[in-house]
Amino acid sequence: MVWRRSITLRLTLLFALASTTVLVAVGSIVGFVMENHFEQMDIAEQLGKLQLIRHALGKVTTAEDLSKLPQQLDDALIGHPGLSVTVVGSDKTIVYTSKETHFPDILLNNAATEISARQKPVVWQQNNHEYSGIAMSVPTSLHAAPLFTVAIALDIQHRRQFMQVFQDTLWIIFGFGIAFSAFLGWIAAHQGLSPVRHIALVAKSISATQLNDRLPLDSVPSELLDLAESFNGMLARLEASFQRLTDFSSDLAHELRAPVNNLMTQSQVALSKTRSSDEYRDVLASNLEEYDRLAKMISDMLFLAKADHGLMVPQHDTINLVTEIQQLIEFYEPLSEESGLTMTVRGAGITTGDRLMIRRALSNLLSNALRHTERGGEIVATVNEINIGEVRVSIENPGTDIAPNHIAHLFDRFFRVDPARLHSGEGVGLGLAITRSIIEAHRGSISVVSQNGVTCFEINLPSAESGSRK
Repeated sequence: MVWRRSITLRLTLLFALASTTVLVAVGSIVGFVMENHFEQMDIAEQLGKLQLIRHALGKVTTAEDLSKLPQQLDDALIGHPGLSVTVVGSDKTIVYTSKETHFPDILLNNAATEISARQKPVVWQQNNHEYSGIAMSVPTSLHAAPLFTVAIALDIQHRRQFMQVFQDTLWIIFGFGIAFSAFLGWIAAHQGLSPVRHIALVAKSISATQLNDRLPLDSVPSELLDLAESFNGMLARLEASFQRLTDFSSDLAHELRAPVNNLMTQSQVALSKTRSSDEYRDVLASNLEEYDRLAKMISDMLFLAKADHGLMVPQHDTINLVTEIQQLIEFYEPLSEESGLTMTVRGAGITTGDRLMIRRALSNLLSNALRHTERGGEIVATVNEINIGEVRVSIENPGTDIAPNHIAHLFDRFFRVDPARLHSGEGVGLGLAITRSIIEAHRGSISVVSQNGVTCFEINLPSAESGSRK
């Protein structure tokens, strides 16, 4: 079984991790600030008592004054149960001590001459108590002992206990805060991903018969707007493709039905009774016409299928468009003379591509113009370069204007402007669709304008110069 990672779970974990990082950072800063604050308060209290003792030692000038010093210090230290003081002479003799507190040698041997408020105290443990102390060398006027070491310590065990309780409480609060943050993160992620779930819901409802659903873009977050627009565009393309496929299938069935029915009817009539060889030959000839029509239709359909799937790979021949059109005019000359039409070509232009495919596209347009031009009309083909690297072929013929609503579908498969021509033997309505596929395969475009009694097809193709530069 494949374990799939949930976006909601990942966002929740990231949210919880971010909250944990912030809470731990804030807790560490608060703990550091509080510890530093308590330490500064201890230093301030120790400095105050140190100044008092320094003042008392400054008055010692005789041995008698020194003997009175312990009583003076006892009186001065009343009301400070957590404070311990010791005064040591230069000969390591203890002159005064307030409690049985053992001051470490590292503190007594490194007494400073001056102590500031930023002095870092020495911390040590004794009898399950923690002490913080400072030491200072204090001068006196006593000739026998001109320098004394004064050490002051505070019992900070109660502060340590408070900080421990504070940290335990803080961690408990952090635990609840992280859990609550993770819960809020899950809610935020779940709600934030609701548009994604809606996209999935719409995707599940899609079928060949229901492609008209779209995502409302006004309610989609900006981060998902591109995804929603792409999704809607995909649905629109699918809907259009399915509609074209449906129309194509319907038109194809309609187009194939006529020749198949003709073949079946003619064959049934021929077999209904005994006939002569000439009669059978006529039936076979008629059937052959229908077979030719079916073969052409199937060939055209295969050509369009290859074009739809990008399987047409044009050659890169150099094509003189005027020469190709002139050869086609000569090919259609008997038909044009029979219809009383004239066909001319003018201009100049060269492109690159598959000669046979380009010739087929131009032939479709010329034969289409021949069919829709009345006797005495003139079909004019013009070739010229309109921009650098682009050549245009225009084929225009006089005739009845094509309605604007028909122009939009003129290049659709099996589309005919005049339904009366359905069985006139003039093709199955795939010529213009094939022409467009050929032109687009050559990185060109085709359009049509029909107004004021003139219909003009325009083809834009890359010129030979632009093709050689690519």
